[in-house]
Amino acid sequence: MTHGRRLLLLRHAKSAWPEGVADKERPLAPRGEKAAPLMGAYLARERLKTDLALVSPARRTQESWTLLRRAWPKAPARLDIDDLYETSADTILAVIRTLQTDRRSVLILGHNPGLEDLARLLIGTGQPEAREQLETKFPTCGLAVIDFEVKSWAKLAPGSGTLERFVTPKTLG
Repeated sequence: MTHGRRLLLLRHAKSAWPEGVADKERPLAPRGEKAAPLMGAYLARERLKTDLALVSPARRTQESWTLLRRAWPKAPARLDIDDLYETSADTILAVIRTLQTDRRSVLILGHNPGLEDLARLLIGTGQPEAREQLETKFPTCGLAVIDFEVKSWAKLAPGSGTLERFVTPKTLG
């Protein structure tokens, strides 16, 4: 990716379901506490740097972010975006389309089904195995890296992205 845009869609790590806790306040489960640093280390090792991270305000996404960023030499700028919690692919896309053009690579840390639906909406081409895996399941802490040959985020259109890779904690070991 040289002149275009890169979007990293990352689903929060596995969360717990404690009794009497509101959905937005659910914490990470022990499995999620292990997976998030693993994915953070992968992002750092693969040099999948971003200019900006947009993070849902839910507790499980906030905790995922904290564990992810510890693996990076320098964390990107971060914005907590209320519209990323319990939302549709169309709403997430609307948020992305408002981004400034100087932000070439952006990470969205959010939830399903919105992230999975957005990935399916945007991907036109890409690695067949990765596409098949994404179509099968977008698990917790799953990461889709999608490249676009556009000069502005406002130009993102359905089917315009190329799936560069799809990675899950299970594929990392």
